[in-house]
Amino acid sequence: MFVDSHCHLDFPDLAGRLQQVLAEMANHRVGHALCVCVTLPEFHQVLELALRDDRLSASVGVHPDYQDTPEPDVDALVRLAAHPKVVAIGETGLDYFRTQGDIEWQRERFRTHIRAARSARLPLIVHTRAAAADTLRLMREEGAEAAGGVMHCFTEDWTTASAALDLGFHLSFSGIVTFRNAAALREVAARVPDDRLLIETDAPYLAPTPFRGKTNEPAFVRFVAACLAEVRQQSLDRIAEMTSENYFRLFSKSQKIVHA
Repeated sequence: MFVDSHCHLDFPDLAGRLQQVLAEMANHRVGHALCVCVTLPEFHQVLELALRDDRLSASVGVHPDYQDTPEPDVDALVRLAAHPKVVAIGETGLDYFRTQGDIEWQRERFRTHIRAARSARLPLIVHTRAAAADTLRLMREEGAEAAGGVMHCFTEDWTTASAALDLGFHLSFSGIVTFRNAAALREVAARVPDDRLLIETDAPYLAPTPFRGKTNEPAFVRFVAACLAEVRQQSLDRIAEMTSENYFRLFSKSQKIVHA
């Protein structure tokens, strides 16, 4: 069985065809998917969607790309995370690629999520783009290692990977690792310890080869796994087994709601 550790099934590209998405998951041996929240107004849509099938879990958080949206506080995140279907805090982090000007609000929002994850005793889903040094600095300053979590859609170098691993975090690879120009990323993926590796789609974005440019969906996570099997010189079944075990160990609330 494969697990898609990060997708956005509430986004318009996928929300209207959930039954088809779930059927394709079954056809490709994808047994579970984590539906990740990006703003508080959308949280209830994410949760409602996850409640429709035991193969789905949810997170709660506010993505750093969204500036003009209600700002979370620790108490609100912890309260929403108490729902049995909510297994993580995030997506959170820092993204300096799209944002210009004063970005202190991003850093404060990230601190809030780290504090909420520690309080709720739930793992953190971290997004970082063009901000690796600050992301790691804030994680250290706020004691993110006490919560643990995942650096999602990882695209950084080995120095950043090693620092995240030192903080006890997992690294999750998306369809980007299959792209022709991602040789350096594949080298990083080959070095990640077996017990810290995760796979994801980030659907509906970043469809892996051979579906690049099309709408991504959880079923396609097996193609990420196939790429990792090749670069790590491990069998596809081994990648499926260990990444699924890693997922359920990290997002331990998911085990209470998923069928074996």
